Amino acid sequence: MLRHRRRPARALVAALATLALTAGCTSDDGTSQGGPAGDATSAEQAPAPSPSQRLGLAPGWGPTRAELDRAARQVGRLPLPALAGQVIVARYAGTAAPTRLVRRLHLGGVVVFDENVAGPDQLRQALRALERGAGRRWPLMTAVDQEGGLVQRVRGAVTAYPAFMSAGAADDERLTRRAYLAAARELRGLGIDVDLAPDADVTGGVSDPVIGSRSAGADPAVAAEHSVAAARGMWAAGVVPVVKHFPGHGSLTTDSHVGLPVQDRSLRELLRTDLVPFRAAVAAGLPAVMVGHIAVQALDRGVPATVSRPVVHGLLRERLGFDGLVVSDALEMAAVRSVRQPAVRFLAAGGDVVLMPSDPAAARAAIMAAVREGRLPRRRLEQAATRMVALLEHTADRGRPAAPGSAAAASRELSAEAVTVAAGPCSGALVDGPVVPLGDDGAVAAFRTAASAAGTELGHVTYVKPPRPQRTGDRKRDRRRLAAWRRIEPRMVVHGTPVHLVGPGGTAPDDGIVVATDRPWVLGTSAAGVRIATYGETPGAMGALVDVLRGEASAPGRLPVPVVGVERRGCRL
Repeated sequence: MLRHRRRPARALVAALATLALTAGCTSDDGTSQGGPAGDATSAEQAPAPSPSQRLGLAPGWGPTRAELDRAARQVGRLPLPALAGQVIVARYAGTAAPTRLVRRLHLGGVVVFDENVAGPDQLRQALRALERGAGRRWPLMTAVDQEGGLVQRVRGAVTAYPAFMSAGAADDERLTRRAYLAAARELRGLGIDVDLAPDADVTGGVSDPVIGSRSAGADPAVAAEHSVAAARGMWAAGVVPVVKHFPGHGSLTTDSHVGLPVQDRSLRELLRTDLVPFRAAVAAGLPAVMVGHIAVQALDRGVPATVSRPVVHGLLRERLGFDGLVVSDALEMAAVRSVRQPAVRFLAAGGDVVLMPSDPAAARAAIMAAVREGRLPRRRLEQAATRMVALLEHTADRGRPAAPGSAAAASRELSAEAVTVAAGPCSGALVDGPVVPLGDDGAVAAFRTAASAAGTELGHVTYVKPPRPQRTGDRKRDRRRLAAWRRIEPRMVVHGTPVHLVGPGGTAPDDGIVVATDRPWVLGTSAAGVRIATYGETPGAMGALVDVLRGEASAPGRLPVPVVGVERRGCRL
């Protein structure tokens, strides 16, 4: 069936890409940037600035002026220890509510990881207990890094989603928004109000070591359209989306978890490529942006963007005009390990939320010392905390939570629209007879479940060796022959059509059916007659794959990245 797709976001991105950027209206420290000064008479008649105006904060990214003012008044009354703790969001250990940690350090919030999750009911109860016990007049930030694909920190507590590249492969903006609305409603049902997603990075291809399928694709306009659509879906569900990793990680070849990536592109080049999705996010009025640990040589040579004022304040705040919440990437990562007092430097650069410092107590102490010694103005700290509190209060009554598992249909639909046949027939059944899934245990289990549910016959695998050598009566010779026989590896015999489910780091054979369940570039290394990309190994992705193999569904997706060795992008023209 033909689908008529509207692309208002992509048209906006194209328009943005042709316009010169102008400076924002307020600076990070509250001073005015541009606009007529006005004469003395009009100045005398102007009303006194409100509390948030005195801090130089502007609405337009979520909270209203009234919400910003209320937050500014609350924050202004905080003693320094509480104010310094409010801007820190830390990880915690165990499955119990970390109430003592939050109260002791006056933390602004916590980040949920796999180790904190024993199930949806446990997590929901722990976060409720934490909210009750935090002793705040405003909400606590409860965040999670839940992208889909390889990055799913509450796996098992909510519906599993394929990698975000599925959105680029399906290339339907409304579907993307709908899918991530459903996913965020489940998070909201657990008590999570911030998702450190989506990735707005533009992947550079096979040389991209860390982003890969976390990106919607290699085209800046596609990455912009779908990161904005996904973020809008989350935001409509009452979950704050944090668009990341500014100013773009996908074109870099160093993983910031293990080292400092260096961006050598000029600012002009960045504005045409990596920065396109972030400009679109700012234009869309999205509430939060995460800054990555990336040295932008054109602006601040050798300095991670997270602690660079020319990047955070100069580029993101002033040039792109972003007034919303700026979140650091995790400060425990190797890329900033050599930076002294990264929490203080991030705040001084114009950031707001100090995410996951390796030692939250030391980070808070460093912030307090910097304020007392005059190295960090208290006003800068109040700006950061006001943005955070106002956004959390604005979010408190948004959206409608949903039960775990309620997004299963949305996840399946996203995968069904994304599945891509890069080689092989575009119609009819792709298998005849039994099939044998091979690969990662999780993917194989999901495929077997989906195949059984669809009525597809599953084959099996046997391992054979030559017959055990017969005894000759010569004990020495018999021992040598037996030892040699034992060293022979059994040969695998597949009884049915092999379906090779190739995940991250896997290699693709040349026989049977090859399926890339994560990065699609592996398809170019195989000569198999049928090559398919699913961008995930979720139950929904495997169900969509089985339908295509049976000939009961088309494969409407297109590869959103160039793949060397693959002649076509997909079956859809």
